[in-house]
Amino acid sequence: MQIKRCGWCEGDALYEAYHDNEWGVPVYDDKTIFEFLILETFQAGLSWITILRKRENFREAFDDFDYRKIAEYSEDKIQELLQNEGIIRNKLKVRATVTNAQLFMDLQKEFGSFSDYIWSFVDGKPIQNEIENYKQAPATTEISDCLSKDLKKRGFKFVGSTVVYAHMQATGMVNDHEVSCFRYEEMKKL
Repeated sequence: MQIKRCGWCEGDALYEAYHDNEWGVPVYDDKTIFEFLILETFQAGLSWITILRKRENFREAFDDFDYRKIAEYSEDKIQELLQNEGIIRNKLKVRATVTNAQLFMDLQKEFGSFSDYIWSFVDGKPIQNEIENYKQAPATTEISDCLSKDLKKRGFKFVGSTVVYAHMQATGMVNDHEVSCFRYEEMKKL
């Protein structure tokens, strides 16, 4: 029997594995939330599959997404990253990652965890949408607008509303699986 998945991932084994095991699963640990924040930052203007294919390179280049280490990156380390052909070598995005790591820790101090901060925008539980076709899913919402605005006010970079909404989808703050997808009902129970 054929498994019914969201249409955006069908036909690519890496995409399907990501969809089946990660996308839309509620994430509450800061390390994973930060990983997705970095990946979404680099994805801005590119396709998500491009980022997924480079994910292990990013993991290696950015010290397993350890925000404490990234916050301390020197100019030499930044220059090293800009020479790394395994990642997206965008100077603004690399520098934004360092800045965002520093600000991420500021929010941890203020709220106890970044998770507590970000999940407060959805009252601590995933929003359950009813998407018939993934092409109908919004690119932004009032909540992503509000969260984006707050992050920008705090100094975060590359956190426009579209990037923020993609982050919300990836980390399960919103269930945007198609209602016919086998993961949709599973996510409603989490």
